[in-house]
Formats: sequence, structure tokens, C-alpha cells
Amino acid sequence: MRSTPIGIVMMNDARPHVYSVNNAENMAVVQGWADVIRRRFKNVDGSSPEVITASETITGVRVAQKIGEELRRANCRQVIMCYNVWDFPYLVWPFINSLGRDVPILSLSNNNGQYPGNVGLLATDGALRQAGIRTHRIVGDMNDQSTQDQVLDWLRASEAYTTMHNEIYGIYGGPSMGMDTGYFHLVPNVKTFGTNVFFVDQLLLLKKMEKEVDEAEVEKGFKWFNDLLGDRILYDGHMLTPETLKTQIRLYLAMKLVNEEEGFNFCGLKGQRELTENVCLGDIAEMLMNDPYDWNGPKEPMVCATEGDSYAAMTMQLLKYVSGGLPTLFMDVRLYHPELDIWDWCNSGNHSSYYASYSMNAADNFKKLTLHPALEFYFKAGGASVAFDAGPAQMTFARLGLWDDKPFMVIMAGENVELPAEQRKAINAQTDPTWPHVHARVHGSFQEFLNVFPANHVLGVKGDYVRALNYLCEIIGIPSIILGPEGQQRLKPIWEIMN
Repeated sequence: MRSTPIGIVMMNDARPHVYSVNNAENMAVVQGWADVIRRRFKNVDGSSPEVITASETITGVRVAQKIGEELRRANCRQVIMCYNVWDFPYLVWPFINSLGRDVPILSLSNNNGQYPGNVGLLATDGALRQAGIRTHRIVGDMNDQSTQDQVLDWLRASEAYTTMHNEIYGIYGGPSMGMDTGYFHLVPNVKTFGTNVFFVDQLLLLKKMEKEVDEAEVEKGFKWFNDLLGDRILYDGHMLTPETLKTQIRLYLAMKLVNEEEGFNFCGLKGQRELTENVCLGDIAEMLMNDPYDWNGPKEPMVCATEGDSYAAMTMQLLKYVSGGLPTLFMDVRLYHPELDIWDWCNSGNHSSYYASYSMNAADNFKKLTLHPALEFYFKAGGASVAFDAGPAQMTFARLGLWDDKPFMVIMAGENVELPAEQRKAINAQTDPTWPHVHARVHGSFQEFLNVFPANHVLGVKGDYVRALNYLCEIIGIPSIILGPEGQQRLKPIWEIMN
């Protein structure tokens, strides 16, 4: 999975008789944190970001300039500035000005009474904040698990921002059915996230399906589905036939081809109405894009948002990065059940099958899947709709939105709830039982959700990433609206307090 290098540096005392004594210990701290990060920062695919340690502690102007240039040449896109002793705060400027002021900065100190690391942190980080540079501060023992977790959450957030900052989003056809909240708002996105877009007409996908898709791959995929699902592919001879399923597989392969040719990092598919009424339903292709596997084995999930919802796609890409590469969920905010305090979030397609059983093995998840004929009323071209209920798990839900053309993110801790089979069946029947469902309980009331949620699509990822997403929003400089008790516990950073 893509990542960006992490730099680690130690701010030190400028007096030779002091730094000559403490240098070895200070460099050990730098190496210690590098070891922690290399050991614990693991993505789903086993990869890790590169960690670059400064060659020496910062003890003077020339050294600060040298180390800044050193990390700059190593392409460090975020930096951890360590404090273990008192340092000379003015040395931060030749360092930062050489490295670049646009990198996220974490100031990290011990809490050791023998050495005034906290004093150095507050003096130096305070100088940065005086000049309007957003920073984060963490104080704690390097061997403390909670301190390590906090640092890793900050790094997950920083990595998500700095990796996505140079990405291209490919949109096939634009937003569906006039959903304004799904537009890619060019100027705020380029200014805030550094992410640009390239629009491709869905006609190109059709031409790729007709002329360039390898039919041997289509047959291989078709056999894979039939081998895994058997009689749970509910062929009806009309909407769902072997040929309409193969057409959906061709769509997936065509999207893979264009994504690779154009260099897209994530994508969105309009679907309705041109494809769904004249070619096929996009559900199979969208599911496979977001899955961590297909018939050729394991793969990195490729974020794909249905209905061309660009802010959903951007949220999913951020969730993918903060989780280390997990598949993400795209859901309609469909129906709230007050008597159970749960949401039924379902939509036609786009639920990664990973969420059926949370396995990286397709066979485990496909045991819970059924392919239904597409609803002719909506999707006249036919194909399969994928149905399953997401398994129980801790979840983080989120959504980017705009207020007066300014981005913000709504963040919710929660869970996918396990319900008795008959109760799930009855709940699903109130919407559409042929679609995938998430029975979600979120931290935050219905009214709290309704008051601030920006769109009709909600996104999610397995695990607790509320703190990481809050760090992410603060690094980017957009408001984070956290629902429930987690929001009440959030401390506003100084730049929000003074705004």
C-alpha cells in the first residue's frame, strides 16, 4: 500500500559541554521510537512506511539546516520532533525552513523529572504555534502502550493526509441522479486535500468491455462465483442470467483496465441511469473493487463509490489509509429503528463482501452471500444484486461534507450489531432484502446525527479510528464533528479556540 516516509529528529541543547554528554542517550530515544514505529506500524498487506532518523541531534544552526535538508532529500512528508532534554527553541526555524513548513509536525516528549523534555517541547512547539503552524503534542513514556497507540494514531492520520495529497480520483460518469452532495468540488478539494479528479465518460467502459476485456478472465471470474456460491446465485432467466452476470464481471475488468491506464488511486461509478438501464447493474463490479481479493487471489482494495459520490469516495480513501488498508463500506442512510436504537444501512451494491465475516479469504465471506436478480423497476439492464448482513464488529463511521463550500467531517464510533435471524429478516424486509445490510448502532442520538450529517451516504471501516480521524481533520485544518461521548471528550486545538 502507498505510504510516505516519516522523519524523526531530536531537538537538543546547543551548549557543547551539555550535548557532548547527552547525545548518546538522545540518539537512543530517536532510534527507540523508530524501532517502535517499524515494529507496530503495519498495514494489512504487511507493508510499513519508511522511517528516516536524523543522523545527529540538533545542536546548532548549521546542524539544524543540515538535518532539515537531510530529511527533505529523503522525501519525509511528516516529522516527529522528539524532546528528551532542554533544547534551544530558536533552532527549530532553520530545521523547519530547510525541511519545509507544509509537513505535519508531532512534538513528542518524555515525562521525566530528571530531564526537562516537557520544558523544551512547550518552548519550541510554542514558538511554532506563535507563527500559526499547526502542531500536535504527545507526552509519555516510550515503553507505555497508550503513548505508543497515540503516536501511531497520529501517524495513521498523517500518512492518510500526506499519501492522499498527491492522488487522482477517477470518476466514471459523474454524480448520479443529480445528487449535489456527490460532486467533486474542485477548488476546496485541491486546496484542502491536495487531491484532483479526472472525469471519464461511462461510454469508455462499455467500449473496453466490448473490445479489450479478456474473455478468458470473464470465464474465470464466472466460474469462481459459481464455485463459491452454487445455488445461492438465484438465476431467474430474465434479470439474472449467466450472461448478465458475465456482463457485470466485464464491467469490473474494464474498470481495472482504465484505472491502471489513467493512474487512478480511487474511483467512483455513476451507474444510474445510463449503465443500469442499458448495460448492467454495477453491484458486482463495485463490490469486487472494494474487496481485498478476486478470483486471482489477494489484492489491495480499490476504493470505488457507487452513484459517483465523490465525497463518499474521498471519505472511504481516508478510512482505508487510517485503517492500514482495510476494505471500507459505502451505505445508504436508510431507516432508523428507535425501539432498538439501530440503523438499517443498506444500498444496492458497494458493500465489500469482506464485511460478511471479516475474512481475507473470499470463501469465508461468500458463505453468507446470495446473488439476487436486480430489481427491474430500478435496474432494467439486469444483473445480480449482492445480499448479506454484515457481521458483528466494532466500527468507525464517517462522512466528509461541505458547509458554505468549506469541508468538514462527521465522525462516529459504533458497532455492527448481531441480531437474531428472524429479527434481521423482518428488518431487512422493511427496505429491500435483496441488498446488503448493516445493522448499525452509533454513539450519538438520532437527533444528534440528523442535526449535522451532510448527505444520504455514510461510510465505515472495521475498528476504532475516531482519534486518528480527529487528528486527520486537525492536520488538514477542517472541523471534526464527533458524535456521542467521544465528541464531548474532544479538546479543541488552539487554532479552533482562537478562530
